[in-house]
Amino acid sequence: MAFHLLERDREGAREIADALNETLNKVIRCRRCNTFSEKQLCDVCASPKREPDVLCVVETPADLESVEQSAVFQGMYFVLMGHLSPLDGIGPDELALDRLASLVDEENISEVILATNLTAEGEATAEYIHQLLIDRPVKVTRIARGVPVGGELEYLDHGTLSQAFSDRRTV
Repeated sequence: MAFHLLERDREGAREIADALNETLNKVIRCRRCNTFSEKQLCDVCASPKREPDVLCVVETPADLESVEQSAVFQGMYFVLMGHLSPLDGIGPDELALDRLASLVDEENISEVILATNLTAEGEATAEYIHQLLIDRPVKVTRIARGVPVGGELEYLDHGTLSQAFSDRRTV
């Protein structure tokens, strides 16, 4: 893209650069949930229609948007801005986990849903948060894993199939 813009559309490149500069100057983090926002409180945190006692923890603002687009969750969020990755120098302090703990302590949160990615780092992050909250009077749950809707068993990897059998439920 950079080569194309430099070769054929320098004005377009300037417009993109200006838009990025403007965005960098306007966008901050929501003081409650830590996602990107142009205001102190993002639209989700400012909405009186949300369930204030259920908190969904996600890794990125993009994950928050994906959950929002599904329209299956009406609670509040906390965005970690990443996942634990000691090899990359990302520990609990870089993910604002102290803010998450304070949020759970200060607000009347009844459930924390761990919706980190189903990667090794996401699983480690979810387990760390679970341990962080284990002595608090809050229910901690994890999003389900397994066979996707419309998925065919013959095309699933062994890990997904194994998890689907481990997490099976009564019908």
